[in-house]
Amino acid sequence: MNSADVILFSGGAIGAESCFGENAEKYGIDEVNFSFEGHQIARTRGIRILNHEELKQGDVSQLYVSTLMNRAYPNTPIIKKVLQTIWFQINSSQEIFVIGTINPDKTVKGGTGWGAEFAKLCNKTIYVFDQEKNNWFKWDGTDWVVYPEPIITNIHFAGTGTRNLAENGKKAIEDLFKRSF
Repeated sequence: MNSADVILFSGGAIGAESCFGENAEKYGIDEVNFSFEGHQIARTRGIRILNHEELKQGDVSQLYVSTLMNRAYPNTPIIKKVLQTIWFQINSSQEIFVIGTINPDKTVKGGTGWGAEFAKLCNKTIYVFDQEKNNWFKWDGTDWVVYPEPIITNIHFAGTGTRNLAENGKKAIEDLFKRSF
């Protein structure tokens, strides 16, 4: 796969998303960072500010998300817009890579979890590097299975995850790009 043909879809936030973007730039990969007016992000390369009409495309009931994820998401305009931008990241990608923590209920911790859950619902290939378990996992349709060295195989992929990126998460992203390109 030629890196010049590949596009990373992300959100440009501090932590995992910023690290995915830095690595994409290093390997000559285009990036699209979905955001909205007034949202603070760490990466502006490939920024795509979504307008009101576009954000509505990714609208999802926060009650539905909270129920699906077994936790409460605050019903605030900012959280709603973040969930909407995550919809664009996942919808634009065929393969999703997440840095975070897999919960005992098979969801992924934090806001990142909605992206992982939406990818499952869309039947997309999804990998999670669990920083606590220090390993990559792949969703097999019913459970997370250890998958030690995934590679990026699709020209449209998403890179997202925790704002609290640990050194092992950073290394997992760097190694993913090294193996893939």
